[in-house]
Amino acid sequence: MTATGHRPQTIAQMLARGTVSLATRSDSPRADAALLLAYVAGKPKEWIFAHGEAFLSKAQGDKFASLCELRAAGTPIAYILGFAGFYGRDFAVSDKVLIPRPETEHLVEEALAYARERAGQLLPKQVVTLLDVGVGSGAIACTIAAELAQTFVEGTDISADAIKVAEHNAKRLNVANRCKFLLGDLGTPVLDRSYDVVIANLPYVPSGDLPKKPEPAGFEPSEALDGGLDGLDAYRRFLPQAKRLVKAGGLVLLEAAPPTIERLMVLVSETFLLAEIALGEDYGGRLRYVKVKAPIR
Repeated sequence: MTATGHRPQTIAQMLARGTVSLATRSDSPRADAALLLAYVAGKPKEWIFAHGEAFLSKAQGDKFASLCELRAAGTPIAYILGFAGFYGRDFAVSDKVLIPRPETEHLVEEALAYARERAGQLLPKQVVTLLDVGVGSGAIACTIAAELAQTFVEGTDISADAIKVAEHNAKRLNVANRCKFLLGDLGTPVLDRSYDVVIANLPYVPSGDLPKKPEPAGFEPSEALDGGLDGLDAYRRFLPQAKRLVKAGGLVLLEAAPPTIERLMVLVSETFLLAEIALGEDYGGRLRYVKVKAPIR
């Protein structure tokens, strides 16, 4: 899509042109074009559809054209807009962190269900403690803190850039007083502590299967995706830590993907003897995460 000089275009015309330009790259070209147009116009997406007869300035039209070119080249729309939706909230993202996936919302639901039950067993001023390993944008940690006031969440990440993004999101969502983010590898920064819930969404893509540009995932940081030869290197290193970090009777949640989930299940079974272990499905009915109820010692 290219700019059209000084000739004014209506929003409906621009939306149509943007949709055509994205048709071969996006699974939802009209929705993407509408999001980009709303971003340029500084309006909600619904306003775009309701005001097709309105005009934007030439500068706005040129900006829209340049954003469509970025999207057509494969750049994920979340990186272009600077935010992604997750569990009903918008999270700031950059190309230094993974874009939150809908599948990961299941970890949040499992964690919240357990945390609410645990909170009911505590005194009013006590809190349920949670650890998010590989915190990234902070989507998991901040969502849990926002959903349940009787929680305190800590998160770790090896990327200083990711820690900054997570801290920014905690401030945006007014949960910074109940979230603490620590720089370090896996659970190393917090091995002197234990938690009611431990969550990890670690790199789990086999090195040979890493996506490449112009695939959208090819724009994401490879260190957040690359799980080694079979996709489970990070989990092999983390599982012994997880056993130490979770309280007796606590919950451990580990996300992976259908090609690696059963091998992860075996590793978990070898680490957490006598624990209750189950596999959970994502929205598409695919096996997506391992759920571990630690034994009461």
